[in-house]
Amino acid sequence: MPEAQVYALLRADDVCVMLDLSGGSLPAIVHWGADLGELTAADAAAMALGGVHPIVANIVDEPLRLALLPEHNTGWVGRPGLSGSRAGRAWSPRFTVTSIEADGAPVAFGADHSPALLVASLLTVTASDPIAGLDLTLELELTASGLLRSRAELANTGDDDYQLNDLVLAYPVPSVARELLDLAGHWGRERAPQRREFTVGTHLREGRKGRTGSDAATVLHAGVRGFGFGSGEVWGVHVAWSGNHTHYAERSFTGHQVLGGGELLLPGEVVLAPGDSYASPWLYGSYGSGLDAVARRFHRYLRSRPQHPSAQRPVTLNVWEAVYFNHDLPTLLDLAEKAAEVGVERYVLDDGWFGSRRDDYSGLGDWTVSAEVWPDGLHPLVNRVRELGMEFGLWVEPEMVNLDSDVARAHPEWVMSTGGRTPVPSRHQQVLNLGIPECYDYIRDALFAILTEYDIAYLKWDHNRDLIDAGTQPSGRPGVHAQTAALYRLLDEIRAAHPGLEIESCSSGGGRVDLGILERTDRIWVSDCIDPHDRQQMLRWSGQLLPPELLGSHIASGISHTTGRSHDLNFRAATAIFGHLGIEWNLRSATAAEMAELAEWIAFYKENRDLLLGGDLVRLDFPDSALLAGGVVSLDRKRAIYSFAAMDTSDTVMLGRLTFPGLDPALRYRVTPVLVGQAPSGLRPPLWWGLRRDYSTELADLHAGAGPRLVETHEPAGVELPGSVLLSTGLTDAAVNPDHVVLYQVTAVG
Repeated sequence: MPEAQVYALLRADDVCVMLDLSGGSLPAIVHWGADLGELTAADAAAMALGGVHPIVANIVDEPLRLALLPEHNTGWVGRPGLSGSRAGRAWSPRFTVTSIEADGAPVAFGADHSPALLVASLLTVTASDPIAGLDLTLELELTASGLLRSRAELANTGDDDYQLNDLVLAYPVPSVARELLDLAGHWGRERAPQRREFTVGTHLREGRKGRTGSDAATVLHAGVRGFGFGSGEVWGVHVAWSGNHTHYAERSFTGHQVLGGGELLLPGEVVLAPGDSYASPWLYGSYGSGLDAVARRFHRYLRSRPQHPSAQRPVTLNVWEAVYFNHDLPTLLDLAEKAAEVGVERYVLDDGWFGSRRDDYSGLGDWTVSAEVWPDGLHPLVNRVRELGMEFGLWVEPEMVNLDSDVARAHPEWVMSTGGRTPVPSRHQQVLNLGIPECYDYIRDALFAILTEYDIAYLKWDHNRDLIDAGTQPSGRPGVHAQTAALYRLLDEIRAAHPGLEIESCSSGGGRVDLGILERTDRIWVSDCIDPHDRQQMLRWSGQLLPPELLGSHIASGISHTTGRSHDLNFRAATAIFGHLGIEWNLRSATAAEMAELAEWIAFYKENRDLLLGGDLVRLDFPDSALLAGGVVSLDRKRAIYSFAAMDTSDTVMLGRLTFPGLDPALRYRVTPVLVGQAPSGLRPPLWWGLRRDYSTELADLHAGAGPRLVETHEPAGVELPGSVLLSTGLTDAAVNPDHVVLYQVTAVG
């Protein structure tokens, strides 16, 4: 094996990855990017040779070889892939490949040392360092959507403990990638983009919250200067882990550039006894021309999973902003009646149904229905919701606890802490240690009891605080890794016992959004802020990782509970339909006209949700921040719905022609505006809509103080044009006031 010239080619969906495994060395990525066509073993050898850097002054005297797991012993002085030791020994291992499997079949090599090219979708490489007493297994897979993913497993084959400090994998990106883009944010403003130059050094994003975090990088991109949604080569990575984690971009003085990541381990958190092993989370990599192409690979991978929810997601009402903790059966029954009236299909009871939970100071962790508030249990509400034809859902927060609770008083040792002190409170709560078997069993059994007694189709699974001082009593050793693994195990157990149950990942809003939690849940709550002005941006960038059907997207109250802004129903609904639609609004306060308009929006959504939740996401690159535009296009490119949202007042009166990305240039399309409910405020339709308007009547209405209205003599005819025109020349958009949306339906004709 050490003398063999071994190369591997992974190819799928216009992407290919070429790997060099020659000389028994760990796999090194020679190419990750656009498909290069048919290649031979000689081509692979020449590609590898063509990437060898010359020896220059003041670096090691052998060509630097950067492996998937970067190794310090090769002369790489950037971040090593593996960091750990045996009390200071075996800290710089040197691995030699011992076996290779291609698509599960062992690969044998004869005495002939001519180049060999393996063509596969999944590559498994095992390697060993007998001096350090370590074995390493690397898995690399190129999914059908062209998504590259890899993970590592490290085993201790020595005679004493090995403390693992860090295990990260890294994908090289070419020197043309000179800009970085990732996401940041905070509670109520999740996934805000930030962009910078890719300079020498390390751009490090560490998540130390014990959960993914509202400020998580989510996807860390490197691309050519000026890359956007529709153009420019881009490479992106995502760590599929719901606990502490790392994303990083590193550019060396040698010119090497990598994107990488893995789990962030706290000191002493993983100590491998002889025979023990540790498996890293998957590191996903996506390549494409433009951010939309990068996102599409994630979306198509997720949609290919057997457990992925269909596009027929039920319209949901969540009662939190309607009643908060004030649970009252007549009020909740009235909300159920009104929800059914407008077409809601799932009704979710939020926080406050259990124990002494009348506010957020007590009761958390006592997962039994409150006899004080619910003397007959939840049965009267659940039964009526089911009679009305809706599913019933329930809010839970199983990993958290109030100190003022029966479980905390009975088992104070189950509260995560270290240093002989109670961690600083957050939302008046602490964390239950699921890494303790007895605590795990208590939570599991309590949830199973609720799910057995009631007809529950959906759990809104919340997680409202960061893990600070998250140790295991009495030693105080860090427990975030064990807590995350236990959460995954708990979710897996629940799903196995209740295969039809859907679970939402809610974590102070969008604080736990990653592909690790999405292996076990069915959607995420984008943010606790449902203000459509902010949700426009949050939905836009949450879509960089997740498709619309996984994004909880609710129609907010008229006055936002988090920002105090006031918005028309047009803007609230036209924003929310580009996700898994729901309502977060006290319908008991809605007027008859609002209820009628809400029913119209829900009917429109149901009629089009196969497209809205099953099509390809597209986003428009537009230089004026006053506009956010995008939409969804069916996979056959024959239907599309676009949103053109006025977010502010532009410095020009009109924005000019706007294009419709994602269409087929060879097809002809009819473009028509979507007019649901009240017309957007300030609407001035362009001539191509084909509407006849009485402007004098409208102006008189405005001067009289009446709301703007659309005076029409027939339905808008729209316009018919080739896709090539809509893609490159476009159409003039309608003028509307800020915080209003114009929607368009585009349908292939002929």
